[in-house]
Amino acid sequence: MIRVILCDDHGLIRRGIRDTLADSTDIQVVGEAGDYSELRGLLHQLGEDACDVLVLDINMPGRSGLDVLHVLKEEGSALRALIVSMYPEDQYAIRALRAGAYGYVNKGGDPALLVQAVRTVAQGRKYVTPEIAQMLVESLTAPVTEQAHHKLSDRELQTLVMIASGKRLSDIAEELTLSPKTVSVYRARVLEKLGLTNNSELTVYAIRNGLVAS
Repeated sequence: MIRVILCDDHGLIRRGIRDTLADSTDIQVVGEAGDYSELRGLLHQLGEDACDVLVLDINMPGRSGLDVLHVLKEEGSALRALIVSMYPEDQYAIRALRAGAYGYVNKGGDPALLVQAVRTVAQGRKYVTPEIAQMLVESLTAPVTEQAHHKLSDRELQTLVMIASGKRLSDIAEELTLSPKTVSVYRARVLEKLGLTNNSELTVYAIRNGLVAS
């Protein structure tokens, strides 16, 4: 039996994932958490050995899924994390894999792919879609010159995408459980690193580089 812990701040999303996995007789959801704090408590209660696959969202309040991956990696955790996100593969998949994720699945994709991904990760193998595999090949064969947004931190990239998606700083602060001042600092860093001056230029940059839909 493959034992799964779900970590997503949206109860309805967790329910949908749980119901999808429940259709498979070889998969059992043994715990659920809405954020990093709840996840830590759950792991302390159950023990890491009680979980074969951690299904983890990227966009969570407080510590993001990418933050959680970095923490697990730094702690030398044996947990195998599968990122399930609303963001398209070309925005976060490579970052997630580099941070230690065993796979990346889009929430809007075929539910059967989620089941397949969980089974693959449970076997200790990496799960990548054909799209991600293509991106990995391109990243290996591309010229050494790096796009400017690749130098952004995970939070800075997240801020860039959310601003380019039309969200106000106050909305971003509330969604990420950060202060508006902190989000303003992230925005300022993004502008400086990308050599831009305002939100309009940020949006144009994000669209041109495929970070948001036009």
